[in-house]
Amino acid sequence: MKKLLPFLIVFIFTGKLNAQLTYKDVAPIFYKNCTSCHNGFGHGPSFLNYTQISSLTPSIEDVLNNKEMPPWSPDSTYTHFVGERFISDADKNKILDWIGSGATKGDTTLAPKPPIYTRYQINTTPDLELTIPTFTSNATATEDSYVCFSLPSGLTQDRILKAFEIVAGNPEIVHHVIADVDTAGTTTSDLSGKCYNITGDFSIGGIAPGAPPTIFPNMGANKMGIRIKKGSKIVLQIHYPAGTGGMTDQTKIRLYFYPVGTTGVRPVYVSTPLQNWLLNIPANTVKTFTAKYPSDIANPTTLPIALSMFATFPHSHKLATTIVNYAFKAPDTIPLVRINEWDFNWQGYYTYKKLVKVPAGYRLFSSHVYDNTTNNPNNPTPKDTKAGTSTADEMLFDSYMYLIYQPGDEHINIDSIISKDPLVTSIGEQTNAPFKTYAYPNPFQNKVQIVYQLEKPSRVTVEIYSIYGGLVKRMERGLETEGQHEVTWDGKSITGSGLSQGTYMYVVRTETQQSFGKLSLIGNN
Repeated sequence: MKKLLPFLIVFIFTGKLNAQLTYKDVAPIFYKNCTSCHNGFGHGPSFLNYTQISSLTPSIEDVLNNKEMPPWSPDSTYTHFVGERFISDADKNKILDWIGSGATKGDTTLAPKPPIYTRYQINTTPDLELTIPTFTSNATATEDSYVCFSLPSGLTQDRILKAFEIVAGNPEIVHHVIADVDTAGTTTSDLSGKCYNITGDFSIGGIAPGAPPTIFPNMGANKMGIRIKKGSKIVLQIHYPAGTGGMTDQTKIRLYFYPVGTTGVRPVYVSTPLQNWLLNIPANTVKTFTAKYPSDIANPTTLPIALSMFATFPHSHKLATTIVNYAFKAPDTIPLVRINEWDFNWQGYYTYKKLVKVPAGYRLFSSHVYDNTTNNPNNPTPKDTKAGTSTADEMLFDSYMYLIYQPGDEHINIDSIISKDPLVTSIGEQTNAPFKTYAYPNPFQNKVQIVYQLEKPSRVTVEIYSIYGGLVKRMERGLETEGQHEVTWDGKSITGSGLSQGTYMYVVRTETQQSFGKLSLIGNN
């Protein structure tokens, strides 16, 4: 009997370690990594329950093995951006193991509840919502359609934009949308399908599949935005791919403005400094083309002032394979974005986690590699290709959102600031709606009381942030009862050291909500 004990122990533990995975084991992975797009409102099928997911396991296995999902083009070893989409090897292998063992259903009641999504990612009512008339795509079986809708804003006074969300009316047929502002308000819609050049005065950005809304920091000392003049029109260029003809769409743009009279808002500029319209890529060749700003044409110069880069949108068509952008002043370079495997189907603005300073005296540089051979899976029939706006042409067209640099910009944590913005919809059952909070005395010298009202019991965390978005202090309150509560902050950091006078932000988080406010520290004895 004693000789059997080691065998029995091994058998017992082996059986436990190799227990078959069921849906409850992988559901949280799908919720975390996939449902921001696969939720019934965006592009692609929904991944919110076993029935939906199990019917797609062959394609899920394929895209995971080929590293096509989650879609994220920028190289994170080069530059970091807000909202990077990655699945860990452990999570990926767990899904593949589950599929490989038969995608067992098990007891689905043991799985966590799926996240709750709506059509919109910004959860509050916009200040202005503009919708295109119901439009039937005029793309053909082989030709894409580019249509421009010129929509009167109805603005009777200048407003400053702090956020916007473009919502595809039919996500199945909308490849991308670019929004421009026609300041004079004189443009008309071009529904010919050949509207390649938008007629606006300047761009405010755009979206492609999976892209989040654009939200500029808009609290405290970090207020940024784009001024839209009264009487302007918003021009939406919408790309409908080949094969979508006859399908209808009603895309909209939702705009959020600062209150009238708000001061201290730093202008955000949107432009495309890196362009090359001399592309010539013969069939069966691989060629590299570049662009610089300021250009090399006639007495090249450098940037006369320093810039703070907020976001970037590198752009090419289907022959491109790699893209790299950086700022340079020999021998120094500042990384801006690198894409090692360009995918025309997944593109958009990428927001830097922190503003990137490009000093005066530097230049911007872009390099795109184009593979016009059969080795390129997006190019089954190579043909001579030149620069142009049609999808069958090629482009080097790299855009940026930026500000005029101010000292300290490079320390502003955009990722942290935006993640706490009440405009951002939380994932899951959280409502993220603000609730009642206030602070007193404010301004304060030694101590401040942060007061909050709970409508139901909840775990609470209070956080203090600098105006640059850096975490200064976190106070875990644990589970608290319904009613009014308060917490004291003594103007000290996590390390216990006293902080210098200035502006800070507090954020009170419950399990379902968050609220924030501004604090002014005028002394610290």
